[in-house]
Amino acid sequence: MGGGSGQVTLDWFDTMYPEIAPLGIAFTAIGVITPDPASVQSLLAWASRLQDRVRYVVVENACSLQSDFSYWYDAEQAREFRDEFQPLTLSMDFRLPDLENAARQHGFTLGQVAQRAASIPILQKTSLVLRAQAYNRRLFLEFDRATELLLP
Repeated sequence: MGGGSGQVTLDWFDTMYPEIAPLGIAFTAIGVITPDPASVQSLLAWASRLQDRVRYVVVENACSLQSDFSYWYDAEQAREFRDEFQPLTLSMDFRLPDLENAARQHGFTLGQVAQRAASIPILQKTSLVLRAQAYNRRLFLEFDRATELLLP
């Protein structure tokens, strides 16, 4: 979400939840964290408002080859959150910068690169196509772990 939009969303949720919950509609909050402790703090701030009114999925987005999520695993508040709400945690691999940057700059998805549908020469390189296929495969394996939660 864009900067400053969180309060509007939380206010909407606080207003709508009591009306929607009796209908049997479940909410799932998906938080994407990085090794940056600020991303974990943001997730915890949202969870402090949402509490047990939602189910949680946390995506560990590796931003470097040796991403260190120790703050997520070691910080007391994060540990309390995990113990209390039992979030499903998914991993998203670090993507090679040549692949990631070129795809973003030219508006192609990882899937398009993996399928050789990207029309930019650098994204047609066999080495990048093979990496995109591997990233895509591992990402979908992670999504498969969340199927029951996201698609009950």
